Amino acid sequence: MLLGLLLAREGVDVVVLEKHADFLRDFRGDTIHPSTLEILLELGLLDEFLQRPHQELRDVAARIGDREVRIADFRHVPTHCKFLAMMPQWDFLDFLAGHARRLPNFHLLMQTEAVALSVEHGRVVGVQARAQGGRLDLRAAVTVGADGRHSLIRREAGLAVEDLGAPMDVLWLRVARHADDPADLLGQVDAGRAMVMIDRGDYWQCAVLIEKGSFERVRERGMAAFRESVRALAPWLGKRVDELRDWDQVKLLSVTVDRLRTWCRPGLLCIGDAAHAMSPVGGVGINLAIQDAVAAARILAGPLRAHDVDLRTLRRVQRRRAFPARATQRVQLLIQDRLIGPVLRARGPLKPPWFLTLLTRLPWLRRLPARLIGVGFRPEHLHAPKAA
Repeated sequence: MLLGLLLAREGVDVVVLEKHADFLRDFRGDTIHPSTLEILLELGLLDEFLQRPHQELRDVAARIGDREVRIADFRHVPTHCKFLAMMPQWDFLDFLAGHARRLPNFHLLMQTEAVALSVEHGRVVGVQARAQGGRLDLRAAVTVGADGRHSLIRREAGLAVEDLGAPMDVLWLRVARHADDPADLLGQVDAGRAMVMIDRGDYWQCAVLIEKGSFERVRERGMAAFRESVRALAPWLGKRVDELRDWDQVKLLSVTVDRLRTWCRPGLLCIGDAAHAMSPVGGVGINLAIQDAVAAARILAGPLRAHDVDLRTLRRVQRRRAFPARATQRVQLLIQDRLIGPVLRARGPLKPPWFLTLLTRLPWLRRLPARLIGVGFRPEHLHAPKAA
């Protein structure tokens, strides 16, 4: 959506396909990072965006065993907004779509799903799509696959995927939130279980981490046992956990961490999770996708206007964005291997690892994880950096 908006602002004709009738998908990432807010500032849209209902997270803490640890302090990130904005992703998409629709060369086709690539003489020339009115044949100078970790586009293109592995899956659920609940206690961790809690105003969106492939075992133990495991992680939730009555209220996210060896082929480019599926660690997947979109728009706008986009131009996007994606995944894998995996396998009393204890004792150190989460490696801007 952001790529479409940016290209349309540069005079490029854009068609964005969305297979659903609206953006109301629950259990999606809610974090709008400081670097993304910086892009909205550069677009002149930040003040309007922040008028929408949202929460602002300036500190991140977690409870590990019986100890509270302080993890990140966003007050010193080198951006205009020194906080994570928590907003349902559908609101963010609605906001971007609303501004994009004002541009005459931007076209958003709802309830339209790409089902196959159109290829001529080895070059992708568009997609075949299924819409309410029947089949569509949409042609384009460049087709962008931004359809997530289970991308049909990258599968149709035959692009090789490198699976990096993940020790956990995630169960998404919601529990009512009270005004006096902890404001910054984002993580709840104990031996054999962990939960991340996202403030959505009147309720918590909770991500319960379980061992990879263990969801059926969790179900077999029953809903009552699952409720007690959630209550054990956050005892202060009390009777609110009883709102969970059946498994329809629990959604499984099968965690995948992977990346394409090559993001493009003639006429086709993949970005975001379609190019590099991120772990939920740090909630940075949406930030990486946004940064990919900004870089792609900056690199492709001129060649698209000139009707001259060759494979070398598409490869420039991967060269620009491959390092941030790889570096972020490397940090995520380190956290998965050194923290999450051992926690989920633990059976005895749990103590915070030394590096989290250090972050708690030395407040200035919390600026580093805040910088990694909030800004990341090689943040993008609307105007090309001198070194690009």
